[in-house]
Amino acid sequence: MAVDLGFLLSWFPYSPYIILPCLTFLIFFYNSKKSTSPSPTDIFPKSYPIIGSVFALLANRDRHNQWAAEVLNVCPTNTYVLRYIGMVIVTTAYPDNVKHILKSNFSNYPKGGELRGILSDFLGDGIFNADGDSWKFQRQISSHEFNSTSLRKFIEEVVKIEISDRLVPVLSMTAEKNTVLDFQDILQRFAFDYICKISFGYDPSYLSLSLEKKTEFAVAFEDGTRIMSERIGHIFQLYWKVKRFLNIGSEKRLKQATATIRESARKIVRQKKNELNEKSSLETTDLLSRFVKDDKLDEDFVIDIVISFILAGQDTSSAALTWFFWLVSCNPQVEKEILKEISQIAEEPGYDDIKNMVYIHVSLCESMRLYPPVPYDSKEAAGDDIFPDGTIIKKGDRVSFSVYAMGRMDNLWGLDSNEFKPERWLQKDNATGKLSFVSKDSFAYPVFQAGPRICLGKEMAFLQMKMIVVEVFRRFKVVPAAVIGNDFVPEFGSYLTSKMKGGFPVKIQKRTA
Repeated sequence: MAVDLGFLLSWFPYSPYIILPCLTFLIFFYNSKKSTSPSPTDIFPKSYPIIGSVFALLANRDRHNQWAAEVLNVCPTNTYVLRYIGMVIVTTAYPDNVKHILKSNFSNYPKGGELRGILSDFLGDGIFNADGDSWKFQRQISSHEFNSTSLRKFIEEVVKIEISDRLVPVLSMTAEKNTVLDFQDILQRFAFDYICKISFGYDPSYLSLSLEKKTEFAVAFEDGTRIMSERIGHIFQLYWKVKRFLNIGSEKRLKQATATIRESARKIVRQKKNELNEKSSLETTDLLSRFVKDDKLDEDFVIDIVISFILAGQDTSSAALTWFFWLVSCNPQVEKEILKEISQIAEEPGYDDIKNMVYIHVSLCESMRLYPPVPYDSKEAAGDDIFPDGTIIKKGDRVSFSVYAMGRMDNLWGLDSNEFKPERWLQKDNATGKLSFVSKDSFAYPVFQAGPRICLGKEMAFLQMKMIVVEVFRRFKVVPAAVIGNDFVPEFGSYLTSKMKGGFPVKIQKRTA
């Protein structure tokens, strides 16, 4: 009898919901023998024979970060061990454990084969998906370039042009028409344009007045990042692997998107090489120009590096700013302080003006504490180990730290940890009365990673975010559209980077004073 493979595969996504309920009688019987009195440990994910905590994972698959924060907050050392179907996942929000992972025993916690396998189809062997010698080499050459003053100046100039020529005109048009705008989409388009200019010296013109023009490269990148994020979110990884093997559905689209991205990137790389060969005196401003000058670097290797930088630069900064603008819109006093700081600088602020804007800086830090652009990070134990809090780690265990949860730990930030309070980052000089920024331990606030893998573009990220904040707030007021009728509470949904589910609908109002 012939087997209809398509029909069988159509049921594959639902197989866990068909097979697993067969064990519910045993689970019901087990639970019925337990006391029904509420307990502080009721929030802990229950574990059952063979399947482990799969039910808890399924129940919270759409709110994984929030759930992890709830569980970690009631754990004695903000660490829990979860098992399901042969896997062990250790999740922590304990700073000493994070330091152990990212610094003290760094070599024992690479990204590992599983995560690299998920990301490799899209990112290849780029710096954000590399381990060992490959990562060290990429880190070394990237560090050299990111520390150059010329690159910083180039980034500053690109952001200025993008703001004046594209962002401001789009917001002005929206304000005049009194229409609703998805501000998250606008910030993503803006970030994609400027990060492509910085990385490739290429302008995709993703942000335009029509808001319709989408280059093939931009569309492919959007599809690729979304599908890759979905891969990470699958509780049953076999699902996407079967789809990839059969080249169907989202995996087929990912393959097409990746091919488009790499083909486009290859053309840009070769064009850049020709330009540099024809004009030896051509200024090396963007990252690609700097990399292709090194004849020792393989073409595919250069493409991997640059694609990684585009992904990191686009999604992280746009996510951070989306949540920032929403939080400020809900806190009029914070907005008032930001406007006061902006009023004290020049009409065309320079690098030092922007860098020294303390209140905007702390407001961004506070926003990223509550809504970190990358909500969690995962590693794989290369060998047996013991965490500082006593948690036993076995070779092959998945080891994760929740950045999202760490920003909401009462023992780290106080009982007001869920409140947006930029002042918690400020310190007043009793002699001068001047306020200054007080940094936090990077292992308690690993928004930009920490240790050897700390983000190379941290300072540049703050520079461009602050430039955007200054120019937007100086000219416009961002009002969540739903506030007009009722309270707008965006839904946090993310596995790879933090985004608002459904976007951030706003109305733009021009400031009159």
